[in-house]
Amino acid sequence: MNSSVVISGVGLWTPTHSISNEELVASYNAWAENFNLENKSAIEAGELAEKPFSSPAFIEKASGIKSRYVYAKDGILDIKRMRPILDVRDDEQVSHQAEMAISAAKEALKSANKTAADIDMVIVSCAYTQRSYPAIAIEVQAALGIKGFGFDMLVACSAATFGLQRAVDAVKSGTSKGVLVINPELTTPQINFTDRDSHFIFGDVATAVIVESSDTCQSDHAFDVLSSKCVTAYSNNIRSNFGYTTRTTDEDPYSADKLFHQNGRKVFKEVCPMAAEHIESHLQSEGIQVSDLKRWWLHQANINMNLLISRRLLGRDATIEEAPVVLDEYANTASAGSIIAFAKYHDDFITGDIGVICSFGAGYSIGSLILRKR
Repeated sequence: MNSSVVISGVGLWTPTHSISNEELVASYNAWAENFNLENKSAIEAGELAEKPFSSPAFIEKASGIKSRYVYAKDGILDIKRMRPILDVRDDEQVSHQAEMAISAAKEALKSANKTAADIDMVIVSCAYTQRSYPAIAIEVQAALGIKGFGFDMLVACSAATFGLQRAVDAVKSGTSKGVLVINPELTTPQINFTDRDSHFIFGDVATAVIVESSDTCQSDHAFDVLSSKCVTAYSNNIRSNFGYTTRTTDEDPYSADKLFHQNGRKVFKEVCPMAAEHIESHLQSEGIQVSDLKRWWLHQANINMNLLISRRLLGRDATIEEAPVVLDEYANTASAGSIIAFAKYHDDFITGDIGVICSFGAGYSIGSLILRKR
């Protein structure tokens, strides 16, 4: 058999702390009530808008989310703070995000029966990195004892699939023998926990994937990467504006504009058809029919988006076996969502079974990989 590029291992690291919808709503509603009381006169004068209240039922209906894991729980539910508390680490300590990445990477290496000596390229690809440099990927590379090079990629919720495409290309071209793609999604520091319409969306997690040649693969559960495809189309409908220039513009770094914000209705209306068309055209380019797929490992942003995309592709609702859901437990974990779904739901594949990993998000950005079980 001719050599091919394969995904030979996957790792998932889940934080120990979680927050239920009930906990989150209790905190938000207490904050909203306090805000409304403190600003009663301004609200009555029309100078400020009254803060609306939320409910667990509202969150689950709007998103399908029931809970989320968080790297640090302290501070998030405190109505006087409404953001996580992270300990300050000096330059000689492992950074928070690298710590997450290393944990997921070790699981992926174990899954692929690999050691650091088998890897020569590390990509940390995610929605946010906690600093500009040195790259989190190089920090992880050093911690794991990997010889070669590493770099960070930021492509919002499509970062995982874009990173995997770069890894596939590197192995295919022979510039790398083995690539470790890691998605340490530390999203909670960028959440506006005082915004009813977005405070429930995200959770923290880390995933990792090993990409290598089939010639070196030692895994019994590897997948051939038949094809990958990425596309971007500029949109302002999902933004996160905090950056190093904020200190020079004298803007409030805690303002809603600097944290995650979106025009949810426009995103839903525009991204769903884009994602469905992207997947369908990708499959057609490889001569694969929608009916040939056993599973869709879709981006885990919103259950209603995934339902609409599957209806457009299948002409009906997908079963839980066809399009597994993890966002009820993990919430939106930015780029890691589709990889969590893959990590948890691929063991039942037999040789020849085909599946698609697909992510979509800010940018707009959409990435997909067609996989076939070896």
